[in-house]
Amino acid sequence: MPGTPPAWSNWAGNQRSTATAILRPRTTEDVTEAVRAAAAAGRRIRAVGSGHSFTGTALTDGDRLELAELDTGVTVDTARRLVTVPAGMTLHALNDLLARHGLALPNLGDIDAQTVAGALSTGTHGTGARLGCLSTFVTALTLVTGTGEVLRCSADEHRDVFAAARVGLGAVGVLVEVTLRCVDAFVLRAHERPAPLDAALAELPSLVEGHDHVEFYWFPYTSRVQVKTNDRVPADDRPLPRWRGWLDDEFLANTVFAGACRLGRAVPALAPGISAVSARALTERTYTGRSDLVFCTPRRVRFVEMEYALPRAVLPTALDALRRIVDGLPFKVLFPVEVRFTAADDIWLSHGYGRDSAYVAIHQFVGAPYEPYFRAFEEVATELGGRPHWGKLHWRDAASLAPAYPRFPDFLTVRDRLDPDRLFANDYLDRVLGDGAQRPGATT
Repeated sequence: MPGTPPAWSNWAGNQRSTATAILRPRTTEDVTEAVRAAAAAGRRIRAVGSGHSFTGTALTDGDRLELAELDTGVTVDTARRLVTVPAGMTLHALNDLLARHGLALPNLGDIDAQTVAGALSTGTHGTGARLGCLSTFVTALTLVTGTGEVLRCSADEHRDVFAAARVGLGAVGVLVEVTLRCVDAFVLRAHERPAPLDAALAELPSLVEGHDHVEFYWFPYTSRVQVKTNDRVPADDRPLPRWRGWLDDEFLANTVFAGACRLGRAVPALAPGISAVSARALTERTYTGRSDLVFCTPRRVRFVEMEYALPRAVLPTALDALRRIVDGLPFKVLFPVEVRFTAADDIWLSHGYGRDSAYVAIHQFVGAPYEPYFRAFEEVATELGGRPHWGKLHWRDAASLAPAYPRFPDFLTVRDRLDPDRLFANDYLDRVLGDGAQRPGATT
């Protein structure tokens, strides 16, 4: 007799669940059969990616769909700069595929371990004042609905589903195939430099508008930030020496930083000093490289995270409040705060729907206390009109989120039609979208 399926855990280790069964479909037909079988048995079913969400969005007590083996074929149209790939492909594999064909995504976040479906479904983004989240690059997608129907949608076909499913939380169907708009492969010039926080904020408008991509990291208990700008250049003429890349991105940013976090967790009084040393240890550097290799860097130090998208104009207010929160906590913060920027878009549940955004991401080392810190900042961010990242920790519910998203009711209408029995629901979706229907197999 088969035993109990092994428990699933996300990357950070803060979310765990045990499914009824683990399914690894190879075709769209396999996904359809799995969905229909779950419905017939009265079980929920949930697709999982690589586990880089910090929320319970991928958890299920029903069937778990792992899409790594899903093979819907790959199509690369270099003339039209379009690529169609299985939704379970990782961003890392996608980036390598595109590079082989002289193409690239216009923007990326800072890690590439997520699956395409997972990154899109939670609104994953990079930074760039004229660029939206990764879901804005989608031109078409195919999904299997809760009724077992296979739908292909785009701006011209099933437009309401397209508007909902590009950032859909897995609530309206299982993504099986995605078509993305790409650009010609390009080289980035990265410039990283330390700066005083006040000076960085003062020059922020010109920084954000004057560079293709801008972000900065604030080190708690200091007035220091590390500013990073990425700009397109015609040639990869200043590659980072291998030893420097290893020193900065592997040894200092991972090995040494992990040790510092463990020390700060064990002896909290040392945390402000560690933060000050970290701020001073990062020196100025300039280098060029293939776009995705500049955007994405290794992240081996485990942490938990909350991130809020805010109207850009309120960023200074949010950071002032955050500094006071950090100073008043009964424990110490061990991770820097990351600030990024995106352009407005028209995707119903995108954090950037209808407005240019500044993103503030706060982190804490695994095993260190975080909830009072995160809850305090969430209160500030909510009052400032913030929208929480769907894949990162937050405590908002449907009643709180609905006013933040003008098309929230439209999303729920599409969900009601495509998953009327809430086959894809779980506790997280029940909280952020509302329950609104009986579980599969329930009787009235």
